[in-house]
This record gives sequence, C-alpha cells and structure tokens, in this order.
Amino acid sequence: RRRCRAGRRRSRDPGGLIMAGRHSAPEAGAVPAPADAILVAQIGAAHGLKGEVRVKAFTADPQSLKRYSPLAARDGRLLHVEAARPAGASPDMLVVRFRGIADRDAAEALNRTELFVPRDRLPATEGEDEFYHADLIGLAVATIAGEALGTVIAVHNFGAGDILEIAPRRGPTLLVPFTRAIVPTVDIPGRRLTVDPPPGLFDEARPEDGEDTGA
Repeated sequence: RRRCRAGRRRSRDPGGLIMAGRHSAPEAGAVPAPADAILVAQIGAAHGLKGEVRVKAFTADPQSLKRYSPLAARDGRLLHVEAARPAGASPDMLVVRFRGIADRDAAEALNRTELFVPRDRLPATEGEDEFYHADLIGLAVATIAGEALGTVIAVHNFGAGDILEIAPRRGPTLLVPFTRAIVPTVDIPGRRLTVDPPPGLFDEARPEDGEDTGA
C-alpha cells in the first residue's frame, strides 16, 4: 500500500483565514508563510477557559507538532507550542497551549487558523511509495487508457488507507483508493498520475455520457 506522509497542501479556502481578535496581529517582522509551506494542522474550538485550543494535526505523528514549533499562520505570525496532549479518542486531535494565548477569548480568535511548516523542515519521504499530500494535490489524473478524469483536490484517510479525491471538470468528485494496484503511476515531476479503476468504482459518480471530464 502507498503511504502519504505528514502535511497537506495549504488550503486556499478563504474560510481558513485567521480571525480577528486579541493576539491576532502578526509578530513584528512577520512575513506570510512561504509558497512551499506544508499545512500541518488547523486550530479548532477553544478548550476550557485558560487559552487552550483543539488542534487537528495532519502529520503522521500528531505530537510532532511540538518538534516543528513555531508554526506559521497564513499571515506569517508564529505560534509557539508550549504543551500538547491527546484530545479524546481521535488520534489526530490534540489539545494545545500556545505561548501568549492565556484566556478563552484569545483562544476563540484562533479558530480555523491553519498552521504551516516550511517544506525544508520536514523529513524526506521514505521510498517510492511514500508521498506528501502536498505532492499529490493538484496532479492531473487519467486512466491507463488515457481518459482524463480530473485533478486531485484532497487526500483522506477514514481508517482503511489513503483515499484520493478527484474533481472532474463537471459532476461530483471521485474517490479512489491510493494503492499501487489502482494508482500504478505517480509522476510528481510530470504533475500527473494514472488510475486503473476496478469495475464499478465510478459507476455511481461518473457524469452522464457526453459531458467533458477533462482535467
């Protein structure tokens, strides 16, 4: 089975912009996160009254966020992880305390803030079947017969392995198991991958005949 490593491509969804509020101003001299930065986490709701927040980690080891600290917000502001602990049963959720965030109002102002790490601070992938989500997002997708399917827009894992979400030009997105059998070719330099879908994989999601699904 192919594997995807820590980090996902930075989202361009305006919903990920930092909310205004106490402690929301950039640090002096801060600059926007670099274009090659990897999205490693997103801050969620406030937790308690003392400034802690829930954080969804996109890394293989959620606790690695402490090693990557400080983490950069979209506007370049740096957030220093002072403490992190598991948040319940979900393995990718943490309760985190950031330096300078001392009350619930400050914590709530961080809700939906995306956190990035420069690519050069992350470890290299291990072997030809391991990829960063960032390397897969945006790849053009075609079948082994040459039929264009669309573009990879997300990588999910619901517990049974990585799933590529592919957006065709029209119609609903397609979900493809990221295995060597179904995705035999991943060409990162060429920005493309090929899919060999088993019978029935796209039956319920394929657009009607005559619609253009080119990337």
